[in-house]
Amino acid sequence: MRLLHLSDLHLGKKLNSISLLEDQEYILRQILQIINKGNIDGVMIAGDVFDKSLPPVSAVTLFDDFLHELSLLQLPIFIISGNHDSPERLAYGNRLFASNNIYISSTYRGAIEKIQLEDEYGPLNIYLLPFLKPALVRPFIEDEAVALAIKSYDDAINWALQDTLAELNPAERNILMAHQFVTGAAKSDSEDIAVGGIDNVSTDHLAAFDYVALGHLHTPQQVGKETIRYCGTPLKYSLSEAKQDKSVAIIDFQAKGNIKVTLEPLTPLRDLRQLRGTYEELTYRPNYEGTNLEDFVAVTLTDDQEIPDAINRLRVIYPNILQVNYDNLRTKQQQKIQVATEIQRSPEELFGEFYKLQNNQELTPQQDTIVRNIIAKIWEEKL
Repeated sequence: MRLLHLSDLHLGKKLNSISLLEDQEYILRQILQIINKGNIDGVMIAGDVFDKSLPPVSAVTLFDDFLHELSLLQLPIFIISGNHDSPERLAYGNRLFASNNIYISSTYRGAIEKIQLEDEYGPLNIYLLPFLKPALVRPFIEDEAVALAIKSYDDAINWALQDTLAELNPAERNILMAHQFVTGAAKSDSEDIAVGGIDNVSTDHLAAFDYVALGHLHTPQQVGKETIRYCGTPLKYSLSEAKQDKSVAIIDFQAKGNIKVTLEPLTPLRDLRQLRGTYEELTYRPNYEGTNLEDFVAVTLTDDQEIPDAINRLRVIYPNILQVNYDNLRTKQQQKIQVATEIQRSPEELFGEFYKLQNNQELTPQQDTIVRNIIAKIWEEKL
């Protein structure tokens, strides 16, 4: 059996107030093409379907269209909620969906839902565990002392999995879908991670499963072993992901113990890139011709002098520019600026010293002349 592993669609997300809906529709179309061409037998979506608990109508419509296209292929679809999703909204119509082989587990209700598939190698069990934290587990624990002892995410997962692990048939193939931060995984800047690591979950709880389809972290990666895997986001959602290659994971389940993972690359409508250089270099036509100027770009300027209104001037060439930063003498060394106590020094000298401390360089002769003229004019007006 061949299953496709997706997660963290974050439909409705924006980059610096720029809507990604067109990019998300494009990448979902590409994923549908992969499913059509790849003889896929089922699709797993491991949480964070939406970017917000109250997604815009356009995002809901986009996901509805995607589900409709998948349903036409008559494939089983497995969906769990993530920390960004609203469980109640994601679960809307789930009983009706189940009759069309769309299985949605949006809220933990004291037990982990199991869906069993069959192929020539026998049963294939898929366990659906939505995003879990201690507060969602405690209501299902009758012993108050035990409930109060559930303080970390690791405690919550350990308790929630105990019945499933006790009943797990080791002779059958078993898959767990989960949306958690597994210890040892690499993070990026676009995830909602708890400070201090209290949301960490140990891989020890996951070892009994043949494959663990994870969501939550945006970097494609395996954790500990190849079959405990984050497939990552289908698009780049932060600058820390600019150098990543995005993909979907295709898992071939044959006989027990025989699993093959293939990463199918995704090509975005608009890439997310980081550009670096002087203003002159970045606006020199031969340097940008042949590149996709519609890409999302973050610019680091290396000019020692700041360029007035740089972001809007660069936007003429790069319409989807996200931000402009500087990396120059001023930003590389932070000087401590102290108030001068020597009253004998002239305003021109004091300003020159202040400029040097702030910018790590002297005023140019032209700048010095401008400053002296401005100060002279101010003194003239006061007389």
